[in-house]
Amino acid sequence: MNSAGSASEQALDLRSGLPDSLRILLEEYPRQGWEADPAYNGLISFWLDRHMMFRRILEKLHTNAVDCRDGNTDPKSHVAQLARFGSMFVGELHGHHNIEDVHYFPLLAKKDARIKAGFDLLDSDHHALDGHLNKFVERANAVLQPSIDPQTALGRFLDNVQRLERLLDRHLVDEEEVVVPVILKYGVDGLN
Repeated sequence: MNSAGSASEQALDLRSGLPDSLRILLEEYPRQGWEADPAYNGLISFWLDRHMMFRRILEKLHTNAVDCRDGNTDPKSHVAQLARFGSMFVGELHGHHNIEDVHYFPLLAKKDARIKAGFDLLDSDHHALDGHLNKFVERANAVLQPSIDPQTALGRFLDNVQRLERLLDRHLVDEEEVVVPVILKYGVDGLN
């Protein structure tokens, strides 16, 4: 087993947080002090805002699905909202992960070898989330053009959204706790 834990212990759907070996910079730069740190900058703020946007869109999709299921929203309105926000969510999240994997993570990983395994973990999360996003699209499409009972399709979609909310939040929290301390300690040179 490596210092970051075994692969199965660190799988996105099994872990409850970062292993201690990847929290080394977080201990030096705890979350509650980020915004007050003189090195806190626009890149960090932008990054955290994007993460909040993903959480809010999923929350909106969840709330809208519950409202539709409970008869508090017109199904046509729900379908329109799902098409709009579901498409935005998937497209924006794929783009976000792509720029992290291709540009930011390789550069950030070079700044402190002690947490390189953290970037490997985050990259692994992105691949795991791809499968969940594919299921999200499949379930959303079943609501948009149901070939089965609309309430069954909606129930399956809602189950998927709830699972995706939990997994995405775990990933985003862990990503923030790896990335932000690196930027606070080493700056943004080479990242822009």
